[in-house]
Amino acid sequence: MTNSYFSRREFACSLAAGLGSLAAASAAAQDRNESTSIASEIEEAPSRRVIRNSSSFRSKQWHPYFSSLRNGAILVDIDSRSLNYWSEDESVFLLYPTSVPISPELTKLGRTSVVRKVEGPSWRPTPSMLERNPDWPVYIPPGPENPLGTHALYLSWQFYRIHGTHDTRKIGRKSSDGCIGLYNEHIAELFSHAKVGTQVLLI
Repeated sequence: MTNSYFSRREFACSLAAGLGSLAAASAAAQDRNESTSIASEIEEAPSRRVIRNSSSFRSKQWHPYFSSLRNGAILVDIDSRSLNYWSEDESVFLLYPTSVPISPELTKLGRTSVVRKVEGPSWRPTPSMLERNPDWPVYIPPGPENPLGTHALYLSWQFYRIHGTHDTRKIGRKSSDGCIGLYNEHIAELFSHAKVGTQVLLI
């Protein structure tokens, strides 16, 4: 009886120890797999800065649209309401959601370039804007009421700009009178990279 009792007890203890070891090994393997997965994501992540928006639009390659990246390049996709930026040496790539013109009549497509950069821009409505909206002020100084937000990139096309906005509801929508709008934090970052002479293409 005594030998049988200890045999059963020893068997039970051995079984429990074995099951514990299996569980520990399984947990360790899972931890290793998760660590490997995280490490792979880190290793596979590009070194350049990428900003993606909540609409899950995809970034584009620059080669179909520009012959080179001399002075950097900005591609605005009206359909997906997104802006891609590449630095000249491709070390920086930025992708932002944008606002776009409210109608095809106000949408201008084609090639232009950045001709001026202004931090804290003032704003004057165009003659056509005042014609459509005679109650609008003829001038708004820099500040929280300014529709150009905190920064503006002026294009070679008269009256067309890539700029910020204090009204974040406009981003991702057809909401502008022709310009391309970005969140203020995004235009500030783009402003720090883009320079006078940066190529711009609206498609």
